[in-house]
Amino acid sequence: MEQQTKDLINNEIENNEVCLFMKGTPDAPQCGFSMAVSNILKILDVKFKGVNVLENQNLRQGIKEFSDWPTIPQLYIKKEFIGGCDIVKEIFENGELIKTLEDKNISYKKK
Repeated sequence: MEQQTKDLINNEIENNEVCLFMKGTPDAPQCGFSMAVSNILKILDVKFKGVNVLENQNLRQGIKEFSDWPTIPQLYIKKEFIGGCDIVKEIFENGELIKTLEDKNISYKKK
């Protein structure tokens, strides 16, 4: 991976408490999986940064190498890689996502 790509990824993760690398944007997701994770964060009213990997092929490939995770979207909370769509959906449904947000002092809307 190019250093420029690595720096870009690090910068987004460092400067955004909740960062979602996704296809498209939070307001216009370009795939169902990205939409699902974005919608979960919106339901919880979590402030997050969506990073559109479709704008940069190096970023699209680089994030997979960076996290050693083969798919997009990828969710980071306070610099910790949480997972992709299936994992985020599962931990949302079983309450672990709320616990992670609380443990990391991320504000969200309680249901």
